[in-house]
Amino acid sequence: MNKKLIDLKNISKSFDGQMVLDDLNLYIRENEFLTLLGPSGCGKTTTLRILGGFETPDTGHVIFDGTDITKLPPNKRQLNTVFQKYALFTHMTIAENIAFGLKIKNKSKAYIDDKIKYALKLVNLDGFENRMPDSLSGGQQQRIAIARAIVNEPKVLLLDEPLGALDLKLRQDMQYELIRLKNELGITFIYVTHDQEEALTMSDTIVVMNQGYIQQIGSPEKIYNEPENAFVADFIGESNIISSTMIEDKLVEILGVKFPCVDTGFGCNQPVDVVIRPEDVLLSSPASGKMKGVVTHLIFKGVHYEMEVTANGFEWLVHSTGMFPVGTEVGIDVDPFNIQIMNKPASEDEEAVGVNE
Repeated sequence: MNKKLIDLKNISKSFDGQMVLDDLNLYIRENEFLTLLGPSGCGKTTTLRILGGFETPDTGHVIFDGTDITKLPPNKRQLNTVFQKYALFTHMTIAENIAFGLKIKNKSKAYIDDKIKYALKLVNLDGFENRMPDSLSGGQQQRIAIARAIVNEPKVLLLDEPLGALDLKLRQDMQYELIRLKNELGITFIYVTHDQEEALTMSDTIVVMNQGYIQQIGSPEKIYNEPENAFVADFIGESNIISSTMIEDKLVEILGVKFPCVDTGFGCNQPVDVVIRPEDVLLSSPASGKMKGVVTHLIFKGVHYEMEVTANGFEWLVHSTGMFPVGTEVGIDVDPFNIQIMNKPASEDEEAVGVNE
């Protein structure tokens, strides 16, 4: 297990009396690809800006490699930031853009030339030294912005929605590029996005945020398959979230029908929320399912069919490679391992806030 590199301790931040981060605690390991994921206004960019030194927290400390850097200016930190707006200098060549930070550090010309060649090779843009930024595509400009950050040899690269301005195909290509770069360079990546698919594709660790609080921290698989609350389940992918009753360990009543499950420790006859992913809903003949329903909507999505099935007063969202026309009566079943049980929040506030780990 890699050592802890960054520790955010009790970080709070307000703007104009509006709390944006509330007592946030988070640590990041060396060589980790950690993604801060959440809707607009959840505090993810503010967290990144505090790490980069562009904002100072109202309370709390930023510890980097054992040293408190809370008050250190951005240029004194071993971190570099890549923004969504690439911020390339339009009047400078690509080589001059990449060399900018190195010149400020008074590095020799030979050293700078070597670094430019190395960085351009790394981002697959060899030979672009003398081009101007406005002659490059969005994806190429983004790669130059990353090259400019890399040559400064930061221990950590901060990326603030860096692929947001690119089209889908280019975004997917750049996701693979970033994973490759992270593995080749062996540096820590801290990435901000509101795109769930991007987070699931690229991250070692995802931090799901909402309203200034951390909702859940875990691997992409854990976040997707075992969401800790309804916000996470709803935000990461599509879900059927159903108010249910935990009869006893390993038995839950969903919409009046008893389903075996694998969860324990929720008590007897307790109200719970159940999460079932659309791809985990099994459709069959009406006679063989635990519950009967009728297909009310059908869309072809390429890889699968997306259907809505009304059963026991609930609209189930179903993804299946099998096609059941609208109006078909079907049976519904779910594998016990694919029924995720969650505690019901005690109040609406708790539902909004979640748990700050």
